Amino acid sequence: MGKKAFKYDKILTKKFGKRIVFLRKEACFTQEELAFKVNISPSYLSTIERGLTDTTISTAKRLAKALNTTLSELFDL
Repeated sequence: MGKKAFKYDKILTKKFGKRIVFLRKEACFTQEELAFKVNISPSYLSTIERGLTDTTISTAKRLAKALNTTLSELFDL
């Protein structure tokens, strides 16, 4: 079961990253601009957008605020 759960986590992080990319582009932000607003590095934002890493709830909250949306909208996968 552990491997199956891990595979599902990877799918979730990929979908979440694609959602961030979509909302970022809709807001007309570059990665650098959004990273600055959220107080994270552009390289960390890139890993989130590519679905290579999970993020913390506090970072997700800051992403939502910077993208002028809600946390639930971020997770509308």
